[in-house]
Amino acid sequence: MQDKRVLVTGGAGFIGSNLANRLAADNDVIAVDDTYLGTPENLDSDVEFVEASVLDDDYPADVDVLFHFAALSSRNMHESDPQRGCRVNVEGFVNAVERARNEGCETVVYASTSSIYGSRTEPSPVDMDVEARTAYEASKLARERYAEYYVNHYDMNVAGLRFFSVYQGFAGNEEHKGQYANTVAQFADAIANGEAPELFGDGTQTRDFTHVSDVARACELTADHELTGVYNVGTQEAYSFNEMVAMINDALGTDVDPEYIECPFDDYVHDTMADYSTFHEATGWEPHIDFEEGVERVCEPYK
Repeated sequence: MQDKRVLVTGGAGFIGSNLANRLAADNDVIAVDDTYLGTPENLDSDVEFVEASVLDDDYPADVDVLFHFAALSSRNMHESDPQRGCRVNVEGFVNAVERARNEGCETVVYASTSSIYGSRTEPSPVDMDVEARTAYEASKLARERYAEYYVNHYDMNVAGLRFFSVYQGFAGNEEHKGQYANTVAQFADAIANGEAPELFGDGTQTRDFTHVSDVARACELTADHELTGVYNVGTQEAYSFNEMVAMINDALGTDVDPEYIECPFDDYVHDTMADYSTFHEATGWEPHIDFEEGVERVCEPYK
């Protein structure tokens, strides 16, 4: 993407800031964020930062492309205040798209979620049946239905990306998320400081860990190809939390055992894995960073 005016909502957050920084080299990029989960310290100097909520009506929206990542981005945040979660995740999405559409924007890329697939050890294709088990998942599915409306009613290019367990590490742009950061970042930080990471159950749960640089590249490709519909962004590989802890110990040269605790959540997703074939067919995208290299990148700053 080149010479475009771009708006990234949630642009000072983890994924949003990585994308904004990536695009700013060749585009005019505005990052809007209310700083609840983001910090302008994540942004490079050539990104214009605007502190605002996606529910507001006065942030810049005269753009060529909208990347919408603003959200209460975990089930725990959403479940603690479902009304606020709905306003931010659903009304905020509609408000951002409406404001951009009214300014002539025709291309929108937004964040959905892979948690709607539930627990699966097999790769999850985008055309499988999904359901909402939490308010967070319901809000993301609502986005997908509203996206269909904008595609069908206004002939816009609106594409949703179902991300799988995105990580980068506290030395990247995750540290501000704290307890909401990916487990790779949290566990690496704990182990590097000689603390036992806490694993739910027996640690056999698996995730499709996807490095944020691959995710940012996927977002840009989605806009470049003016896609519509919903796509998976993941690696089509899964690692258990036990394997992840062992890899972190290997990378750091440590020997810290995890602590196993009872899972405190109902409807906890035990296993995830992406089938990204549809997205590959549409854009040619495939992950560049395998999990072993990704863990090394997370751990390198601690050495």
